Amino acid sequence: MSTSKHIQTILNGTIHALQTILPMNINVTSPSLVVEPYIQEEMGVLIGIVGDLKGRIIIDGSPSTFGSIGSSMFGMPLEGEMLESFTGEFGNMIAGNLCTHAGQHELELDITPPTVMVGNTKLYGFHHAFQLPATISDIGDITILLTIDEED
Repeated sequence: MSTSKHIQTILNGTIHALQTILPMNINVTSPSLVVEPYIQEEMGVLIGIVGDLKGRIIIDGSPSTFGSIGSSMFGMPLEGEMLESFTGEFGNMIAGNLCTHAGQHELELDITPPTVMVGNTKLYGFHHAFQLPATISDIGDITILLTIDEED
């Protein structure tokens, strides 16, 4: 399968994962190409992708957005270390669901443990990157960044 088909499968799988995991309406806009550096403003989670394609998924948002997602899923407010832990687990849920979806479309992927990033971060070192903005009803905006490493 070509890299462009892999990327389309991952983008579609990410949208599917968001719609499966989040118990609210989500509006995902068209993906766009991103040039480095990507600047993550407040909070995000980075998960590596290995297998038929190598890269990373970064879910970028504000602490209030991640907190509202957690509150709507678990019925209690999340702050501090609990919010950071939830943000990592939210990334795991999205990436794990994405891997399952990809496997159903003949794309073998595995993920690395999540890295939660708090504060302003510049991300460099990717060959290609695709940004997938999403608005979650009554919650806020998140951006999913898919970075693709250069093939060996």
